Amino acid sequence: MPPPIEFLHFVLTGGSSGSEAQVLLALAVMWLLAKVGTEICHRVGLPRVVGELGAGLVLACLAKALPTLVPQPANVPGMEYFAEIGIVVLMFAVGLESTVPEMVRVGLPSFRVAVLGVILPMVLGLLGSHALLPAGSPWIQGLFIGACLCATSIGVSAQVLGERGASRTREGRVIMGAAVLDDVMGLLVLVLVSGLVLVAGNGGGLPWATLARTLGLAVGFLAGAFTVGRFLTPHLFHLADRFRSEQVLLPVGLGFAFMLAWLGSKAGLATIVGAYAAGLILERAHIKHLEERELHSLDELLHPLVVSLSPLFFVLMGSRIDPAALVSPTALLLATVLAVLGTVGKYAAGYGAGKGMRVAVVGWGMVPRGEVGLIFVAAGSHLRMGGMPLLPPEVQAGIVGAILLTTVVGPLGLSWVLKPR
Repeated sequence: MPPPIEFLHFVLTGGSSGSEAQVLLALAVMWLLAKVGTEICHRVGLPRVVGELGAGLVLACLAKALPTLVPQPANVPGMEYFAEIGIVVLMFAVGLESTVPEMVRVGLPSFRVAVLGVILPMVLGLLGSHALLPAGSPWIQGLFIGACLCATSIGVSAQVLGERGASRTREGRVIMGAAVLDDVMGLLVLVLVSGLVLVAGNGGGLPWATLARTLGLAVGFLAGAFTVGRFLTPHLFHLADRFRSEQVLLPVGLGFAFMLAWLGSKAGLATIVGAYAAGLILERAHIKHLEERELHSLDELLHPLVVSLSPLFFVLMGSRIDPAALVSPTALLLATVLAVLGTVGKYAAGYGAGKGMRVAVVGWGMVPRGEVGLIFVAAGSHLRMGGMPLLPPEVQAGIVGAILLTTVVGPLGLSWVLKPR
């Protein structure tokens, strides 16, 4: 390392290579880059989340060029936890903007959109990958690539809906409901396709027992949250109202959200589904007296946490992209084709919302893949067939590139159709 760089590294890390110094430096860089990215996007009229994802990609490039000076957030111990906290807090805040009865009113449209949003991108991804992959590639590889396109990112669309004040619209609730259902169905698709890979590679039967257990846990959690959980929530916050100490509402609210996020993860769902469910079943009447006592609503108390912690998740997501892998011709072609097919499939799912809905809003809201798609790729990276990786590095890069493109294009399209005319 050249002397000037070595000295700067010494100053930035306090003369230590310990994990504490790495965390502090990573947080500082992520927050500052995120703010620069969002400022640029604000000036050109783009959604804030695009700037945060772009900041992550810039950080990945800097970490690759100056590995001893700029930290790669994904490699910093504990950074995943900060990002997870950020997205859980964001989804709890988003859930607070709706109630269970309001979601039930859009339940059927959400279900139709979710089903189409899983089937159409998966079929298109299978066909597109079959056309692009080398001759003789196993069909199960194309099926898994299609499965990676069937997920929908709740967090990315929620961010744009919140920015545009559209979370409380019928279309906003349809998008959120469909995204939650997509998470459940996507999980089942992942389990089934992974089981097919194992069967094709090792022989044996389909993992019906595992699939049934996963479905049962997921459905059981959601049913329990929206029935038993909704019944117990008023009693929990009535008990909290009897506390004589100050600043009760925010800690109890966060504890409630994180408990449901944990229970959701135990049921095999993403933690963000549990956090979103917590916000849905916590209605304003349950905390009205606490809000009056503390002179602030729960939304107001959560706002500083959302704007400071949620960017960490999106910056981390962008920083996971390997810039070098994205520029190979194979990866670029695969990423472009899959992004187009994935966008078409999810947008077409918006027609399932039915009459009276703005198809463009629902369709664009379903386009972003985000963290859920990346989870699929991570799972596929560990699978092998005949001793060979199911997803070679260039194929992985192509899928990740498609996920990144849809995660950027989706918010852009959604923001455009929601912009006042």
